[in-house]
Amino acid sequence: MSQSRKEFLKTGVAGLAGIGTFTATQVAAIESNTAKKIPNRWSPEILNPVKPVVISTWIHGIVANEEAWKILNSGGSSLDAVELGVKTAEADPTNQSVGLGGFPDREGRVTLDACIMNHEQQCGSVAFLEHIVHPISVARKVMEETPHVMLVGKGALQFAEQQGFKRENLLTEASENAWRKWLEDSKYAPVINVENHDTIGMLALDDSGNISGACTTSGAAYKMHGRVGDSPIIGAGLYLDNEVGGAVATGLGEAVIRSAGASVAVELMRQGYTPQQACDEVIARIISKEKEPKSLQVGVIALNKQGVVGGSAIHPGFNYALLSNEHENGMIDAPHLFEEK
Repeated sequence: MSQSRKEFLKTGVAGLAGIGTFTATQVAAIESNTAKKIPNRWSPEILNPVKPVVISTWIHGIVANEEAWKILNSGGSSLDAVELGVKTAEADPTNQSVGLGGFPDREGRVTLDACIMNHEQQCGSVAFLEHIVHPISVARKVMEETPHVMLVGKGALQFAEQQGFKRENLLTEASENAWRKWLEDSKYAPVINVENHDTIGMLALDDSGNISGACTTSGAAYKMHGRVGDSPIIGAGLYLDNEVGGAVATGLGEAVIRSAGASVAVELMRQGYTPQQACDEVIARIISKEKEPKSLQVGVIALNKQGVVGGSAIHPGFNYALLSNEHENGMIDAPHLFEEK
């Protein structure tokens, strides 16, 4: 059931416990403190951390989580885990929303955006990158090998090749055929259904208690040549603070950029919001600010330092994959907040 913003703000943590993102121990702790009239918000002092944890957007997050878990379950770093995890989507030619085989822009060219961020607040990003299957790995190289945060276009490609990445044709026959069919009408409009999931975003918490995140995409299908969405923008498509938690966004990038979605979610968690409350508030703000929220989709997921997760969206259809020692790898349907007036 969807909730309006007003209804949500009246909902206590005990009500949120029913969405299945809290462990029994955590629910008991929250209810105990609520009974003591402590403010109805998560507090790091009252919960025992659940770790490791990995969470990622959309159905392709299942396979991505499995790969990330190979790192996390062996005591590896969250940074290595998120890079390895999202690479599965980048290399899958049947996934037409990320990397190889992604839908092209209106000129028939596949351009990719990605960013990565570690627990030390270091980050790297590439945008409008062509010919490279794994932009997430190029983004990590930007973070680790340059004094910059973002490289774009030809400069990003030049850097990638200098780092040993090989040029490849990213436009598969299936995506080219879809593009040629689109050319018959050449109409561009966001589509708010599960087939339009244009991103994989991932957050991981490792055994050392460190959070890292990654976000990668081929962007909106048939976009204007040169368009860049939220996925490579630190603070919009991805943001984290290792003292608090992290968040990633998916959907119409322009709406996420205008709302600074991921950074707002993290700041709300800093103020004491649960991940679910933070995601709901970000979505509620987007609905209140956008002129036509009925016609666009945005989803946000978040993970805090205690291993608690949350997710929310404007419309039905957004889901995310969660894997931890306490939760088998599986999909969670995020609540949606938009209601027809």
